[in-house]
Amino acid sequence: MSYVSGLFLAFVAAVIVAYFLVPKKGRWIVLLLASYTFFFLNSEWVILVLVFQTLVTYLCGLWIERIMTAGAQKAESLSRKEARALKKQTKSHSRKAMAVGIVFNLATLLYLKYWNFFVDVGNSLLAKAGIQLPHALGLVLPVGISFYTLQAIAYLSDITRNKTKADHSLPKFMLFMSYFPQILQGPIPRHSQLAKQLYEGHRFDYKRLCYGSQLILWGFIKKLVIANRLAIPVDQLFDNASYYTGPILFLASVGYGLQVYADFSGGMDISLGISQILGIQLADNFKQPYFSNSVEDFWRRWHITLGQWMRDYVFYPLNLSKAFARIGKKTRATFGTSAGKKIPPFMAMFIVYLLVGFWHGSSWKYVAYGLWNSIFISMGILLVDQYAAMRKLFRISEDSKAWLGFQIFRTFIVCSIGRYFSRAASLSVALNMMKNTLVGWYDFSFITDGSLINLGLSNASWFVLVIALIVLFAVDYGHERGVSFRDTIARQGIVLRWAIYLLAIAIPVVFGVYGSGYNASAFIYQQF
Repeated sequence: MSYVSGLFLAFVAAVIVAYFLVPKKGRWIVLLLASYTFFFLNSEWVILVLVFQTLVTYLCGLWIERIMTAGAQKAESLSRKEARALKKQTKSHSRKAMAVGIVFNLATLLYLKYWNFFVDVGNSLLAKAGIQLPHALGLVLPVGISFYTLQAIAYLSDITRNKTKADHSLPKFMLFMSYFPQILQGPIPRHSQLAKQLYEGHRFDYKRLCYGSQLILWGFIKKLVIANRLAIPVDQLFDNASYYTGPILFLASVGYGLQVYADFSGGMDISLGISQILGIQLADNFKQPYFSNSVEDFWRRWHITLGQWMRDYVFYPLNLSKAFARIGKKTRATFGTSAGKKIPPFMAMFIVYLLVGFWHGSSWKYVAYGLWNSIFISMGILLVDQYAAMRKLFRISEDSKAWLGFQIFRTFIVCSIGRYFSRAASLSVALNMMKNTLVGWYDFSFITDGSLINLGLSNASWFVLVIALIVLFAVDYGHERGVSFRDTIARQGIVLRWAIYLLAIAIPVVFGVYGSGYNASAFIYQQF
């Protein structure tokens, strides 16, 4: 059931009505039933994977809490020395319980999503020995497994670190793991941020209804008018990459970057809008990423909750680990204090963005995508002093608008090139596209020979797309400057306000790309 289908809108409307009709203390039950209904309609009996992961995570959470509570109670009657020893033992036992839950969740994800990839790699290495590992046939990937698996790992880790309490209600925890507006594409919530909001009933609020509906409509415009329309020429170019060279291939990567932005952020807007109507505040997942001044800044603004998850549960544990401390100590002894401080975070950041790439899919092209981002981000850490020296040498003011504009343009180019890896059919195709881009870089014949017009869009459709992209840029620029468009609309008179609402409804209906014979309604990040 797609987010942009009539069935989904009817489903959401029914959920909202039922939610506010049911007594306040039972409203979480409406969300639980709706979430499992939604998941079943999208994955059918693969829902059992979600059930098992939820059950194991729930039990491990209680196990961790029991170990920690028992240790704290026992420590009250011990001497200071004995209490310290017990605390260390309790910490070790709670981490082992956490590891059981994390290993189960990771093993489930790795088997269902990555097993065949690992088998292919293993078979290529073992080919000379005549050994062939079996592929897992008929695997069906549950919708949202990459998102709710990270959610489960964060939950167990946060209990161990005393950042949240274990959930004692299995049905309520099932809701936390399956809340339907964020099950397809995220955001990736923390238990301490979301659980209480889900479990307590919220009163109906007309302002939330208006604001949430506006956000949903904006998400529909992004998805149906921009993303689905961009998909037509982008698919044409990537699916027939060998026929094109030069700037037109680069335009393909730029187009895909804009497509996935409109697609993913549009889906987020729909999720946030539905939740806002219900009185639930989901975490923001986008903050004008195409106004970023570095690749690292881009990832702080793009899929924000994934970046925060990687920071808290991968980067910091690695960077602060004993192994990395030893590396830093040896580096300081060999290359000096400055290098010793930079090498551990450099290595941790490099690993993080390799994982980010691999998280997107089980293919070498995603590994290369992670590597591409890792190189730019980790080198920014390693060469920070050298970059500062170069700016000083060329007398570049960091506060100048020209320098900021250059940084934004540079970041846009680097991130757009990276899209070759994430969109091309394979790593070899991506590398060939990059080579052909460079080979034919001075070939601008597509401007006069009609190549762009022959990519599936009419002149009128190109016009709609360009206008829509300008509007998207203007809205993002306004948000970057702190403008609240929803507050601005709310201050207008009732006639103008409803004229804007009706126009927002008409735009995706009239200019949206959808319907029979066109299958671009599934969100791109849904497959991850």
